[in-house]
Amino acid sequence: MPRLKVVTRDGVERVVTGKAGLSVMQVIRENGFDELLAICGGCCSCATCHVHVDEAWFDRLPPLGADEDDLLDTTDHRAATSRLSCQLPFGDALDGLRVQIAPED
Repeated sequence: MPRLKVVTRDGVERVVTGKAGLSVMQVIRENGFDELLAICGGCCSCATCHVHVDEAWFDRLPPLGADEDDLLDTTDHRAATSRLSCQLPFGDALDGLRVQIAPED
């Protein structure tokens, strides 16, 4: 199974595995990271699954959609590598992806 490196808001990094076909958000939640709220459940209607993607991986991700871009504009913690984890399909191509859970607004 592909691996995902998740850094918590406290800076603790943990490597977890996830099933291909899930979103990065689902992998994070299924591995017990409760600080990633994901209130809308992955419908791209909130920004509570906001993560900062490691720069080395950012260009490998699917393009940012208009709805995702608008939602990221609602957060005070948007960075150049910000993404909504619900919009990132997880699989073998992202094996080793590193993300940090963004600060809560």
